[in-house]
Amino acid sequence: MGHPWGMKGVVMPGGRLTQTERQQIAAGLADGLAYAEIARRLDRPTSTITREVMRNGGPAGYRADLAHRATQQRTHGPRQAAPRGTQASPQAYGRDVEAVRDYQEALTAVYMASGLPKMMARVLGCLYTTDTGALTASELAQRLQVSPASISKAITFLESQDLVRRERDERRRERYVVDDDLWYQAMIRSARANDQFIEVARQGVGVLGRGTPAATRLENAARFLDFVSEGLIRAAEQGREVLYTRTESASDGAARPSSDDGRTAASTPTP
Repeated sequence: MGHPWGMKGVVMPGGRLTQTERQQIAAGLADGLAYAEIARRLDRPTSTITREVMRNGGPAGYRADLAHRATQQRTHGPRQAAPRGTQASPQAYGRDVEAVRDYQEALTAVYMASGLPKMMARVLGCLYTTDTGALTASELAQRLQVSPASISKAITFLESQDLVRRERDERRRERYVVDDDLWYQAMIRSARANDQFIEVARQGVGVLGRGTPAATRLENAARFLDFVSEGLIRAAEQGREVLYTRTESASDGAARPSSDDGRTAASTPTP
């Protein structure tokens, strides 16, 4: 039996997910479809599908009826006030508070889908949607409405993965920062993570006997990972300057790219 993907005409792409759509999402997950493919079939943004699944049990635990019931309870229950941190911090550039909050949830869901634990994903999502890219522990705790201990644990983990760094501001307060170069450092770290396996695999060739099936399998794996890692490193070095591209508002309202006060030239490695 086919799945009812052809029923898009009865839904509103800009509105809330319907029960039929949730059944289609569950069917897509059961078939092993990626979020992007499910979104395409439903004519929805991928972020909508990602957030829906991650908020309702994840890909393994998603149930359409339970997800629909939970959404109805949130919709018809007493409306909760926005977190105090959000109310106390008006949005810059005329941004819509609700839209920013929804986007932050979607970004958090994407981080969770990539393997980050929930609290670490929430902290990272909060930092990346802040113009300064830096917040103190108390600011993070207030914005996310969690304990300082939860923030500390999340930051420790994110630091170990080179996803955030610490710095002191002018008042000597410790702030947690996501800056442009962290993407480059994380890419290099990811590429270098293969080095140990490559070395051990090549040792195995000598032990198992070059030309034997087992040794050939290990040798091919080592060569493949070595090739991919070197390619990633070259691409990261060549593209590093992209991380320092800035946009400036032109007089006609358009945006144009510009480098950030000379940092591009200073940060781009010499070939």
